[in-house]
Amino acid sequence: MRIMFVGDSMTVGSAGDLTWRYRMWQHLNATHGGPYRIVGPRTELHEGSVAYADPDFPGHARRHLAGWGEGWLHLAPLVGDAVRRAKADTLLVSLGLIDLGFYTDVPQTTANVRRFLAEARAANPRVRAVLLPVAPNIRALTDGSFAATREEFNEQLAKTVADLSTPGAPLLLASSPADWTPDRDTYDGTHPSAEGEHRMAAAFADALHQGWGVGGPYREPYGAGTYGGGTYGGGSGGDPYGAGPEAYGRGRRTDGRERGGRGARRGRRAAPGGKSGGPERTDAPERRRRARGFDSRG
Repeated sequence: MRIMFVGDSMTVGSAGDLTWRYRMWQHLNATHGGPYRIVGPRTELHEGSVAYADPDFPGHARRHLAGWGEGWLHLAPLVGDAVRRAKADTLLVSLGLIDLGFYTDVPQTTANVRRFLAEARAANPRVRAVLLPVAPNIRALTDGSFAATREEFNEQLAKTVADLSTPGAPLLLASSPADWTPDRDTYDGTHPSAEGEHRMAAAFADALHQGWGVGGPYREPYGAGTYGGGTYGGGSGGDPYGAGPEAYGRGRRTDGRERGGRGARRGRRAAPGGKSGGPERTDAPERRRRARGFDSRG
């Protein structure tokens, strides 16, 4: 199995992040009994950074096809070459928010999904893919029109998966990340916190396990409970795959909330417009630049 992670800023991450890709790598190492490889043309975080929160995250597992500000529109022309060169046979795709927010309406975005899949299949006629619905960000909670657009696109995404899935090149629609809440699951209204990273990884992991028998259910990292369709063993918190909560240089709040790979959030909440309220960080100008609007074209 040769897996390629495909996505926008929620997938590529930025300096100091772990990313949901890292969580999936941990999950597959723990649950997948067969050989697999993570493939793709890129390894860096946003702006070429290599500062993953866990410096021991190996280079071969960092591979992906994801970029800040890149959506279905941007990656459809690139996916064929990426699949061909990497010999990818399984795509895990999280795209759509940037398209709907800045570039294309629902019909146009849906057409780009179809183009993306056609290009991937031209490179590998037996490539399979798991597609993740667009999760609500802060804009979807404060802008009724955008919320309706997101819901309409997710409906069209489901129809596209049903229309185009074949026995030789199957498609799966993952469940939306369970109980997704921008205040808890993002650090700025859009980009995933540690909790959000786990929920995104769980959505893909459970789709792979339930649909194709790959791996196992995603394990709950913060005690007994469920994400997506899986049920996870209980625990006292920390990493679900053996590492303690401080293993990757990240701080932890007493209430268990944390940003993926960075220090504790110290009570800051996502504010309307996608910006974070509360005390300023030393890197606040850079954070504001990236969080501007609702995604800063991420």
